[in-house]
Amino acid sequence: MDRTFAALADPTRRRMVERLMRGEASISELAGPHEMSMPAAMKHVARLVEAGLVSREKRGRSVICRLEPGPMEAASRWLDENLAAWNARLDALDLYLAKQKDQGK
Repeated sequence: MDRTFAALADPTRRRMVERLMRGEASISELAGPHEMSMPAAMKHVARLVEAGLVSREKRGRSVICRLEPGPMEAASRWLDENLAAWNARLDALDLYLAKQKDQGK
């Protein structure tokens, strides 16, 4: 899961993933909105592939990318579980601060 978050830490890769949420795309289609070279786009896609977020398939002269849902589902579960814990901690802090404020009056 660390590779998932590391891959998604880059805003360009997040936008590529967002594009792939709409369907398959070639590397040149993924590179287009970012005004980057093909080698740079291929490096970004390689990081997404290494993280398991994207798969590639050569079709003729194009490399087509597809989003793989497994790692995103695992990351989403982890975030949900930890979000509940953080919300509970923040609620407790809020109560503590409210009590401190009341005692200060």
